[in-house]
Amino acid sequence: MSEPSPELRWAPIEPKPRNRGRIWLIVGLAIAGLAILGALVFFLLPHGGSLEPRASDSPRPTATASPSSPAEEPTPQTTPPSPADPTVDTFREQVGGWLSDAPQGLDIVSESNPDDALAVVDSLQQDARRLSDAPPPSSIDQKWRDGVMAYSQRLTELRAAILSESDTADSVGAARAAVQDLQSLVGL
Repeated sequence: MSEPSPELRWAPIEPKPRNRGRIWLIVGLAIAGLAILGALVFFLLPHGGSLEPRASDSPRPTATASPSSPAEEPTPQTTPPSPADPTVDTFREQVGGWLSDAPQGLDIVSESNPDDALAVVDSLQQDARRLSDAPPPSSIDQKWRDGVMAYSQRLTELRAAILSESDTADSVGAARAAVQDLQSLVGL
């Protein structure tokens, strides 16, 4: 005879133990870690927008108990030497690109519509700022600064003429003459 088969019954599965406490502990520790990290970043980064060291940031010397002799006195701090005065040839190489591009830019201004001409004049004005920032040789220093100032002024007048939609031929001619003066000053 055959053995009786056991009777199968469906029973509900026991629920898993709840880990809410463990989850809240992990979330709480993560938030605390982020808060600590934020506090460290806040207190350790310099404030005020400047990343350069200030005079108050320099280390302060401490007094020593040992007697000092005249031979052990610290040497005074000296300022770094100023850059060497460039030669006219070196200066010509530095500013030559901007001065060579200026007549071409003025040609474009005289042949373009007002919107395109304004963009070119803005570019020429940026080049003029670069020219004024370049340290010239002492032999042509004052003439260079006066010439760059005159050129910048002519570009400002040219921009005003374009904005007022008046004839720009005279303004272009004046700016071109100012550039030629600068070019001849450096030997271009």
